[in-house]
Amino acid sequence: MSSQSDRSASYLDVSMSTHPALGGLCIHEPRCPSAEGSDRDAAHVIANHPEQGWSLLCNGVVLFEDTGEILPDGHCINARRADLTAAALHRVAC
Repeated sequence: MSSQSDRSASYLDVSMSTHPALGGLCIHEPRCPSAEGSDRDAAHVIANHPEQGWSLLCNGVVLFEDTGEILPDGHCINARRADLTAAALHRVAC
């Protein structure tokens, strides 16, 4: 592994372990939903990067603009944009 990769990995480990929200110590009232819950997308955004198409939520979930997700344990959730669009067809203006 290169020294650049080593520095990046170290930075990520330190950043994630020292941020209170990612350590499970949510300071919001009411508390943000856990990353395991079906309502995980409702957590507060703690880092927003719209130019790159993703946001980091308080519960450690990385949420992408296409509604795909990476959970804190590394599991990926496929984008649900097609499902959401299909569910909203009744809202199309005439």
